[in-house]
Amino acid sequence: MNIRSWRRDTISRAIFKWARGALPRLSDTEREALEAGDVWWDAELFTGDPDWSKLHAYPRPTLTEDERAFLDGPTHELCAMLDDWRTNWEQHDIPKEAWDFIRTNRFFGMIIPKEYGGLAFSAFAHSTVVRKISTRSLAAAVTVMVPNSLGPGELLLRFGTQQQRDYWLPRLADGREIPCFALTSPDAGSDASSMTDTGVICRGRYKDTEVLGIRLNWNKRYITLCPVATLLGVAFKLLDPDHLLGDREELGITLALVPTQTPGVEIGRRHIPAYQFFQNGPTVGRDVFIPLDNIIGGAEAAGAGWKMLMSALAAGRGISLPSLSAAGAAFAARTTGAYARIREQFDIPIGRFEGIQQSLCRIATAAYVLDSACRLTCTGIDLGHHAAVISAIMKSQATERMRATVNDAMDVHAGKAVIDGPSNYLGNLYRAVPVAITVEGANIMTRNLIIFGQGAIRCHPFLLDEIFSLTESDPAKALDKFDQAFWRHVSHSFKTAARAFGRAWFGGSPRVQAPRETKPFYKALNRYAAGFALTSDLALLTLGGSLKRHEMISARLGDIFSELYLLSAVLKRWEDEGRCADDLPIVEAALAYGFSAIESRFAEIFANFPNRAVATVARAFVLPFGRRQLGPSDLQKQSCANILLEPSNARDRLTEGLFLGNGQDSISRLEHAFVEVARLEGVWKRMHDGHTRDVRVAIERGLINEREAAEIQAMKEAVASVVSVDDFSKEQLQRRATPSN
Repeated sequence: MNIRSWRRDTISRAIFKWARGALPRLSDTEREALEAGDVWWDAELFTGDPDWSKLHAYPRPTLTEDERAFLDGPTHELCAMLDDWRTNWEQHDIPKEAWDFIRTNRFFGMIIPKEYGGLAFSAFAHSTVVRKISTRSLAAAVTVMVPNSLGPGELLLRFGTQQQRDYWLPRLADGREIPCFALTSPDAGSDASSMTDTGVICRGRYKDTEVLGIRLNWNKRYITLCPVATLLGVAFKLLDPDHLLGDREELGITLALVPTQTPGVEIGRRHIPAYQFFQNGPTVGRDVFIPLDNIIGGAEAAGAGWKMLMSALAAGRGISLPSLSAAGAAFAARTTGAYARIREQFDIPIGRFEGIQQSLCRIATAAYVLDSACRLTCTGIDLGHHAAVISAIMKSQATERMRATVNDAMDVHAGKAVIDGPSNYLGNLYRAVPVAITVEGANIMTRNLIIFGQGAIRCHPFLLDEIFSLTESDPAKALDKFDQAFWRHVSHSFKTAARAFGRAWFGGSPRVQAPRETKPFYKALNRYAAGFALTSDLALLTLGGSLKRHEMISARLGDIFSELYLLSAVLKRWEDEGRCADDLPIVEAALAYGFSAIESRFAEIFANFPNRAVATVARAFVLPFGRRQLGPSDLQKQSCANILLEPSNARDRLTEGLFLGNGQDSISRLEHAFVEVARLEGVWKRMHDGHTRDVRVAIERGLINEREAAEIQAMKEAVASVVSVDDFSKEQLQRRATPSN
């Protein structure tokens, strides 16, 4: 076997011939998607034997002085001028002064370099700005997010010509241009290849001059900022029927910039996404003529649009929506813990009921996990990586966990969160969740097809080389490349099987210098990583190309991969923040939930694996004693919940970076009531032990003095203000129902 020429020409040649016939041919769009972006810590996890020293060597994300000043200054000022209730129920837009403030302070230019007039913020700074704004107004957060995510700015930075950058980037940075990007159409949602929007290369007149250009026709929908945009990025299929550019008639998906005042462009009408009044709407283009120079990247980039989109999405999708989701979870943690502390039933805070504590534990751990993962992902992006698989994990997992967290928060708040009005600080977040679930790649598709489907190929040490060798046009080179990749893969698989078996049956070393509190967690993650790598190889070997059609198997493998990434982010954050003992209950509960999910997915895979013999062997190697991890214990849940129920440094770290009110709104009242209830707990307990809640009676019995009585009365009024809900007169509702101009 070590005589390479003999091995290649006998064994490898037969396997190569079989593989070429068995595996489906990669389409151009699939190949471009696989080539887009790169890999990072996800590839290390996929080896089945992650080197944790690499993880801990990555720098901790921090803000520069300029970024901190922007967060504490303009970002805080913007939040103070926003009112989500008025935006959604009265104005149906963020106020004009907010629009002007956003443009003047270059919020649209966070990712644009300073030489073009932008702020040149890091990914982490971008994430923290979105985090703060989204806890005040989702409409404003989306308004700021989109120009700094997948849009003309990102695409011009990465793929535009120098002339395009010099002209457009300064205008985008200072707010002279409001950008949007039009991708989705009625016939092409997740499947962009079915796009019917077209551009035909032809000659035409542009600004009174005859030029070679493109005549565009499109019908797009769900386009954020489109109703007010001045610059439209459009994705379309480029056609050259007269061969004005070359021999090919179908050049492929192409991206171009279209000023919205161009004749034939229709914008202005609006969608209402789940009653969220950020600017979003359809656009139609009818015989819109633009010069070839408007193609992003110039005429040479004709047909390169799909690869551009996949590459840009690999970064943008890992920042904005995960940051918004992490903010939603942290906001739910802070508000739900505070409300559960001040709200009493049966003469005790509802947060002392175990049923409520279970929900609080889930909320707290989700907030910690998502913020940890956002920090790690931003670190990777700031190091120059565009990890497409990590971005898919983050978008899917962050929005799904936000959904679960907000549901828990709604359950705890009960009627307080159900009755709409200016004092309801949760209802709008609850309504907005489906928007996050759907945009930038629907979660059903991302979970079932992308995370493992793309991850297995991109992150596996050898699989991508094997696949590309099968498409090599030179037979000799193809066989030679395949031979090298295949036998390295075989060696890797045997090592992985040995690791998985040894770690499942006998344990093993975590290969990291970790404190005793977390060393068992690294040991468990090593075991699960080896089991995941082995199960992945067995699935690829036995199912081959049909794994695409076994979406439930693929989804479960993707869930395990996602958990490995998220849990490693949790351990990384705990180390970065100095191994805070006060945070350990949340860390332990988060790892317990994750381990339970991993073992559950392994069990489901083995129960449903088509090849029963392989399933039996895999179970013996990976999960020989069955599912044993059941999540955090009741005591762990209570310890975790208690962090949210009392003022503490741990609670503040968990909910860092949120906007906590302008001093007059419902959040400010909640924060004030929470602080007062905690401060006066001893006085209130004396009254409770004296079997009275009446301050006059308490004074008469000598339980409290006059000063304490005044403080208790003020506290009770503060609590009543928070617990109260809004109501409206008949006349107010009639005015609200009257259509506005």
